[in-house]
Amino acid sequence: MLIGPFTQILPMTGMPLKGALQDEQLPVIHNGGVVVEDGKILAVGDYKALQQEYPDQQLQFIDQPMVLLPGFIDCHTHICFDGNRSRDYAMRIAGKSYLEIARAGGGIWDSVTKTRVADAVTLAENTVARANRHLMEGVTTIEVKSGYGLDFDSEVKMLRAIHQASLHTPATLIPTCLAAHMKPKDYSGTETEYLDWVVSALLPVLKAESLTNRVDIFIEETAFSPAAATSYLQAAAAQGFAATVHADQFTAGGSEVAVATGALSADHLEASTDKEIQLLAQSNTVAVVLPGASLGLGMQYAPARKLLNEGACVAIASDWNPGSAPMGDLLLQAAVMSAAEKLSAAEVFAALTFRAAPALQLADRGRLEAGMLADMQAYPTNDYRDILYFQGKLKPCSIWKNGETVTAL
Repeated sequence: MLIGPFTQILPMTGMPLKGALQDEQLPVIHNGGVVVEDGKILAVGDYKALQQEYPDQQLQFIDQPMVLLPGFIDCHTHICFDGNRSRDYAMRIAGKSYLEIARAGGGIWDSVTKTRVADAVTLAENTVARANRHLMEGVTTIEVKSGYGLDFDSEVKMLRAIHQASLHTPATLIPTCLAAHMKPKDYSGTETEYLDWVVSALLPVLKAESLTNRVDIFIEETAFSPAAATSYLQAAAAQGFAATVHADQFTAGGSEVAVATGALSADHLEASTDKEIQLLAQSNTVAVVLPGASLGLGMQYAPARKLLNEGACVAIASDWNPGSAPMGDLLLQAAVMSAAEKLSAAEVFAALTFRAAPALQLADRGRLEAGMLADMQAYPTNDYRDILYFQGKLKPCSIWKNGETVTAL
């Protein structure tokens, strides 16, 4: 099928994986088209030239001004949960601290309590609904964490629910085990004993059931220490699990562990100092910034500008969760952060596409070129700059997943 003509296509090709980008480096194909076959891109280029080169292709004619981009990749979400934490948010905007909210029965443990009592069907339905909303906003690949179970049955239930959800949404769901979100309040042992239990009792079952090949851990004063996390990540790696890390959200130290253990990504980074920025820039660990958490918590953004200037690979993810980042609007968050951190359009679109892909070990998406999955989104405008200019209010009018048009879900 030949799809087009598009007023502009941003293929996101020919740009480096790391470091700062200027908009002059952003390739733009005018009056372009895309040839799709068996869910993958066969060719991208001038529409009239493609018509001549592929005369027998079925046509999907675009009859209005549109700008085409790769589908976004959200490499950090917590969209499998039940309940909400609006009470937490009301307390937060009234001036209560994170610890005060936790002591009042809020925080992560509140979501754990609600998610533990939810059945797998409910969790799967919740996840499908959120994934489909994300998909209709141009997000075609979504990482989804467990971590609101924190015991054997509930963690397995969450990951089974994520797998079940993946069968009922066109979006690609990438599951991650976040059993190391915090030490459960109802666990009497030490943090090391808890993590040892995860390694010995939980991870082998997840591997045997093929529920995930990824782990995550929250390194923070209110969660797990760098030393305990290092041992955990090494033990998980020995079982064949790739890793990502909740790092430097309130205090520094987590990203150093992420780099030292070869984690795919270090996520959050709001508290990263020049030391951590240098470590990330000199590594292959993706620096994932989460503006939704900054907006939800009313705190500073991660230093995305400094990270890029030093040469890091920076991805932007939503952190969609019931507590600190309930909004879940990836484009809005990225657009607002770009104004605060002075990120170019090229840097933002790269952070949402091909620079997010390696955080999930995905080499088949994030760019529009031959051989890539035909995961695409088109915006009703004739100028790509409008997409960030309207700060998330301009939404895609057409989405393709594996070359198939996604209709209202």
